[in-house]
Amino acid sequence: MDWLTTVDHKKIGIMYFFAGGFFFLIGGLEALLIRLQLMAPDSQWFIGDTFNALTTMHGTTMIFFAAMPMVFGFMNVVVPLQIGARDVAYPFVNALGFWLFFLGGILLNVSWFVGHIPDAGWTAYTPLSTLPEKFGVNFYVMSLQIAGLGTLIGGINFLVTIINMRAPGMTFMRMPLFTWTAFVTSALILFAFPAITVGLVELMFDRMFGGAFFDVTRGGNNMLWEHLFWIFGHPEVYILILPAFGIISEIVSTFSSKRLFGYSSMVFATILIAFLGFMVWVHHMFTAGLGPVANSIFSIATMAIAVPTGVKIFNWLLTLWGGHIRFNVANLFASSFIPTFVMGGTTGVMLSVPAANFQYHDSYFVIAHFHYVLVGGLILAIFAGAYYWWPKMFGKMLNETMGKIHFWTFFIGFHMTFFPQHFLGLMGMPRRVFTFQENAGLDMGNLISSIGAFLMGVGVIVFIINMIVSSASKKPVGNDPWDGRTLEWTIPSPAPEYNFKQTPLVRGLDAFWKEKMAGNKEMTYTEPVGSIHMPSGSILPLIMSVGLFIAAIGFMYTHIWVGIGGLAIMLICMLLRSLFDDHGWHIEKEELEKEAKA
Repeated sequence: MDWLTTVDHKKIGIMYFFAGGFFFLIGGLEALLIRLQLMAPDSQWFIGDTFNALTTMHGTTMIFFAAMPMVFGFMNVVVPLQIGARDVAYPFVNALGFWLFFLGGILLNVSWFVGHIPDAGWTAYTPLSTLPEKFGVNFYVMSLQIAGLGTLIGGINFLVTIINMRAPGMTFMRMPLFTWTAFVTSALILFAFPAITVGLVELMFDRMFGGAFFDVTRGGNNMLWEHLFWIFGHPEVYILILPAFGIISEIVSTFSSKRLFGYSSMVFATILIAFLGFMVWVHHMFTAGLGPVANSIFSIATMAIAVPTGVKIFNWLLTLWGGHIRFNVANLFASSFIPTFVMGGTTGVMLSVPAANFQYHDSYFVIAHFHYVLVGGLILAIFAGAYYWWPKMFGKMLNETMGKIHFWTFFIGFHMTFFPQHFLGLMGMPRRVFTFQENAGLDMGNLISSIGAFLMGVGVIVFIINMIVSSASKKPVGNDPWDGRTLEWTIPSPAPEYNFKQTPLVRGLDAFWKEKMAGNKEMTYTEPVGSIHMPSGSILPLIMSVGLFIAAIGFMYTHIWVGIGGLAIMLICMLLRSLFDDHGWHIEKEELEKEAKA
């Protein structure tokens, strides 16, 4: 019950991490089934609509329900600790954001059990996604609207938290880089998510209420969906990858025992990437016939975005340069991220040339590029962050030997899977096609790719075993197992419910490291020990989300009263929240002092 009603940002972060991990396993299983089908020519495992459903569900699950929540998990756990705050600005809204995402993910996967699975591709291009017989697309539309609402309110929450709740002395240019990337990511969410929301609402009207937004025969426009999807979709790539950049920056700096090289240029590069991220969406649509002028403008903008990304790469390398480097598992993942992500970026620059893009488009070359960015980038960073912040989240260390087995199996498996796909694409293998002919020169590449995918699966299984083994460990972890540089390493592991007994005073960048260099064992505080106000837990966020879930099912199956009943549940919860003013509770000074003595 404690977990179902919690509004503690650390518990919500852990729930995001494990729920995202659960969907990651589902998406990974779908990927393995895709690779099983493509392991050999003319396979008959999963063909036709079944294969279309697998590719659609794999893409949708991984982007929206695995990668995003795991990123949000780290943001939830780490950001308030790094800025010296006791919680996020709106703890209740934070819990609501989690439950909306989780029930959105459950709704999408209910489609497997009712036999109507989304199969119009993870981008759901019209007119394919508006065909009446594709009932499964309704699950796609409704689940993404519910989860997207959760993400949007989460982004707003983090913006307010970072702007308003920083500890005294924590100016913007003293914030750790992970907090900066979380801040910029939240701004991206605020501006990008309304576009996909509008698109999904229009698609819902077309599918369920006889609308004509995308119906050309009735004056609609097919291209409208592509524009709305990619105006959201390209910033979404940066919503995922910018926090990964932040994680890498923290880890590379900590395990080089050096301040991050070029901190201010990293901050401005992050902001510039976010700004340019809204100006490049048409590079997903070079073959859509927008003409040479539009293609040229978006081509130049796409090449320009490589510049601030390049700044980050060189800053990480120069941080490592001359540093006292410790290659534990977190830093192995972080260091391997750098060359892997560079490869993804290089193929991105290749794709930014419209004339070349006409050849690469809809081939396996694009799949290789996309996965080098999102698996070789984001997932390596998520594993790095997991090993790095695990002691702060759980008060336990993950096993380093098992971690190294996890790293090498996953890293080698990843390159085996996606490196050959560049060549398969250049040889003409189209994506989203469930078979290929024998002796077309595609056999060996696909076989290696499939073996690599199963090797990645082995790596993930090792990680799961590592988590289980570490949870049984009785070995205590100190405040600061890595000799860290930022505020989260100044408090006990796992972090107490109230985070900081006293608000710390920040006297420079890398606040904790600055105190260490001054010979201090702990932070200087801005207040004496006093009672701490805490927000009360609430079951309402869960019930509100369940109400929306019921409403979505009702409207999809045209049981209008079920839909109205679900909306009524949500509205009643909102009313209860408004009428009953919850003043929270206090942890008294005596309790805090008793804890300190214990």
